[in-house]
Amino acid sequence: MEISVELTFSPLQNDFEPPIIDLIKALRESGLDIKENSLSTQVFGPYDKVMAVLHKEMKTALEAVEHGLLYIKIVKSNRKDYVSNY
Repeated sequence: MEISVELTFSPLQNDFEPPIIDLIKALRESGLDIKENSLSTQVFGPYDKVMAVLHKEMKTALEAVEHGLLYIKIVKSNRKDYVSNY
């Protein structure tokens, strides 16, 4: 089963960028298809592989901050090639 996941990581601290950058770099190194924009990061691939990577990297990201929010949305399909028609 293929999935698409959207992550938004929001460390609740003044120096918020380094933990976000570390999470994005770890996701890039995973071998999964990744898309990034200024608000979120999307991860695409087989369910088991995506969830295994996210299990590890979300825990690492949250352990790196004292307080933080991590929003996650999961879609059951690989939407990496989606192009809007409007």
